Amino acid sequence: MRVFTVLGPSQSGKTTLVTALAGLEEQRPATLDVTGTAKVTSFSFMGDDWTAIDIAGGADNLAPAGPALAASDAAVLCVPADADAAVLAAPYFRLIEEAGIPCFLFVNKVDATVGRISEIIASLQVYCQHGVILRQVPMREDGQIVGAVDLISERAWEYQEGRTSLLVELPDSAASREQEARTELLEALADFDDSLLEQLIEDQQPLTEDVYDVASRVLQHHDLVPALLGSAEHTNGMQRLMKSLRHEAPGVEAVRDRLSANGDALATGCLADHVKHLGKIVLIRALGNGVGNGQPLAGKSVGSITAIDAKTSTPNLAPGQIGLTMKTDHLSLGSAYTADESVTLPDWAASHTPIYRRIVRCVKERDETRLSTALERLVEIDPGLSIEQDAQSGHSVIGAQGSLHFRRALSKLSESFGIEVEEDFVPAAYRETIRRKVSCHHRHRKQSGGAGQFADVQIEVRPEPRGAGISFEEVIKGGAIPRNYIPAVEHGVNDALAEGPQGYPVIDLSVTLKDGKHHNVDSSDYAFRMAGKNAMKEAMTEAGMVALEPIAQVFIHVPSVYAGGLVPTISGMKGQVLGFEGHPTAAGWDVFKALLPMGALDDLLNALGSAARGTAWFTAEFDHYTETRLSEPARASAS
Repeated sequence: MRVFTVLGPSQSGKTTLVTALAGLEEQRPATLDVTGTAKVTSFSFMGDDWTAIDIAGGADNLAPAGPALAASDAAVLCVPADADAAVLAAPYFRLIEEAGIPCFLFVNKVDATVGRISEIIASLQVYCQHGVILRQVPMREDGQIVGAVDLISERAWEYQEGRTSLLVELPDSAASREQEARTELLEALADFDDSLLEQLIEDQQPLTEDVYDVASRVLQHHDLVPALLGSAEHTNGMQRLMKSLRHEAPGVEAVRDRLSANGDALATGCLADHVKHLGKIVLIRALGNGVGNGQPLAGKSVGSITAIDAKTSTPNLAPGQIGLTMKTDHLSLGSAYTADESVTLPDWAASHTPIYRRIVRCVKERDETRLSTALERLVEIDPGLSIEQDAQSGHSVIGAQGSLHFRRALSKLSESFGIEVEEDFVPAAYRETIRRKVSCHHRHRKQSGGAGQFADVQIEVRPEPRGAGISFEEVIKGGAIPRNYIPAVEHGVNDALAEGPQGYPVIDLSVTLKDGKHHNVDSSDYAFRMAGKNAMKEAMTEAGMVALEPIAQVFIHVPSVYAGGLVPTISGMKGQVLGFEGHPTAAGWDVFKALLPMGALDDLLNALGSAARGTAWFTAEFDHYTETRLSEPARASAS
């Protein structure tokens, strides 16, 4: 079985393309839907079994693309025939480039374009480090594309509505363009084949079979990206695309070598889901012999394997075949599997850091005990999710690729686990600190029958530079406070610093215990802890407090055409632009650096959706705290 992944921006016609490819021969394809994420279609073509993995378009859906590509022999990048829309393909081109997987570019909907195909290819080339080379040129009548000429075989094919294209004579009007484009193709291929280069230098006409052989090697080494034309809606160009995949894409051996240095990978996970009444299912592709029911995989036995219909039992998978594993909870997405262990896929297959974060709380209190287990299951099937705990509230925080991805996770919680949750914003991690140095004396004394409580402390509190943290020292002399009580004073100070007057943790100060008194009978650890806590509270009130806002350093990965437009966006969010420069390995991309209040990261995510048409993403890491004045909503959330 051969496997390929279809990628492309929303509305590019990916699903229509897969449907058209699967319908080239009269058959009923088998399908598997992973709702909102991908659709898997298995079909036959010219005696071979094929599986196409159609990844949904949009920035929120890039996470499953990595594991799918890792399991594939080749990728098909489907783009609309519109030069202005080329930038929308940039994230997919970048992922394919990083993966190093053979790729066919399919320019879809050519029947609806009046623009030049060469201009579309030039616009796409901006985002590809390797050369994008036309394998076909269009034939036109009255300005409309009605067919294509294959530049290797030099055969002309006229499009037929809903049928295989018709072989026709090459029109005189297309002859000069065909010769020009063929020369460009041969020269590009000759850069990777000395024999072809020698023939071109000597003005010899290379054999068609030899050119196809060179084209196959170039594709399999990912040296060039061949571009094909067509219209999936009208079944135009489908036969040529499938034949190119059949003859030129490498086999499963290339996948195994790509994922394991010593070739011991037996299988890899393509997609995963959690289905009610079935539990966790993982779509795997066998890379070697020995994948079957009861066989060891990733250190444990496989429960059972079915075809993608989840019904037909498939006891064993031959190398290259795909199947659904049932009752095999130890398998997770984002890994290749040997018999003994799971091996993390290469870095390029990992999802972007989740940047859409929300606190979730169970609507029904009885579900609280099940929520953490359910969230862990979600992360196992969706590598684009992250789960953490909010330090202030203790509730779970779901990190997702975007709002749509987050909604999908909540739907899965409800449908598969029966858990309804409500969401809330993750509050910014504000802090407090003191403005000036103060000294404070506090005596804790209580007598209410029996043993009393007595502790007397004098402390000095000083502000420290940002990032210094909290320090405690003592300079007690003459045993005014016995040594065994000093740790209790420090504990009391830390108790007070856990929540300042404005409701936030207090940072960046030093405390010195300078003097005090004790009582031989009434002093205790508890008394000195209370004295230290109250002394610190009084000192903070006297010193005056200032709120500190967390500032993040943000790295925005954005197509270069949009980088300059982000300057006013960042400035409008009270951020500081640090500059931007070209990405060292991703063609057509910049890395835009800025400092931005952490509370503005949600606004940045929303702004990028419109400013960069959904192509950009960012990572953020804490950089420093800066003084700020809290707004009333912030004060309310603190309380």
